[in-house]
Amino acid sequence: MLIRNKVNPILARKDIPELGAHLRDVSSVFNPGAIKVGNTYHLMLRVQNRGRETFLMMADSQDGIDFNVREEVINFKGIENISDKIYHIYDPRITQIDNIFYIMFAMDMEKGCRLGLAKSINLKDFSFMGIVSGNDNRNGVLFPEMINGKYVRLDRPNLNKNNGVSSGSSIHLSWSLDMMDWSHSRPVMNGRHHYWDELIGAGPPPIKTTKGWLLIYHGIASHFASSNIYQAGVTLLDLQNPANIITRSKYNILEPRQDYELTGQVPNVVFPSGIIVEDYNDDGFAKMDSNVKIYYGAADTCVGMAESTISELIGMAKND
Repeated sequence: MLIRNKVNPILARKDIPELGAHLRDVSSVFNPGAIKVGNTYHLMLRVQNRGRETFLMMADSQDGIDFNVREEVINFKGIENISDKIYHIYDPRITQIDNIFYIMFAMDMEKGCRLGLAKSINLKDFSFMGIVSGNDNRNGVLFPEMINGKYVRLDRPNLNKNNGVSSGSSIHLSWSLDMMDWSHSRPVMNGRHHYWDELIGAGPPPIKTTKGWLLIYHGIASHFASSNIYQAGVTLLDLQNPANIITRSKYNILEPRQDYELTGQVPNVVFPSGIIVEDYNDDGFAKMDSNVKIYYGAADTCVGMAESTISELIGMAKND
């Protein structure tokens, strides 16, 4: 349903610069956040070394395909003040609101996974704002504008055990006045048992269209005896109340088929985490004929990119 770029994977472990023993011959790079500023595409990469330590690094491109990885690891200023041990920071999503870039990411900590929030005005210097979830939570994604005077996010509380690992079968929506304190979340979408999206989570930040908020999400088919299969789907949410679903794809729009998606650290995975829409109108809505680039982790090992248009994605959500 999506067209993979012919040079996929666009980023692999060989593209990560060796900066010392901690980043020498790394194991993988995957699940990037994405944003375009002016004519430059930016990815925030999840890089895993041979000790299974996780680092975030930036990569830049002029065409959205050929990326140069910066020779530095992202440092979130202020995160050193967290007293609890942080094991990993990973799976960042980047959302621009006004002139500030907000990054929401997962944080593996002593008491489980939490959502962390950071910000930047230049995508070079990053400040840690704080932990913005309680309990076990992942896949936090900010909407790119306030709705009814409040900040809005999607997240995925981990409530279920999948092969001994905490996971979640529903996407929730939460509201906040300051991005730090979030209201009690409410379910938006549930997984569909026995089908391709039994366990689900939000992918890249939602895109504003005249037909609703366009959300790419991941779904996991967990009922196969051999392994879980990570796929991607699409849904439309109401513009004024995104807790309401307008329409949702019955079928996946991307599934593991290529060798780099089928084989790797975690086989059978496409995990959408970054999206770039090329054209918006003067009112801030994505144009129907706009090209859309979706960046995804493949087999938890490398980065792929697939393309479509806004109208095609909406058609997929409507099952046309």
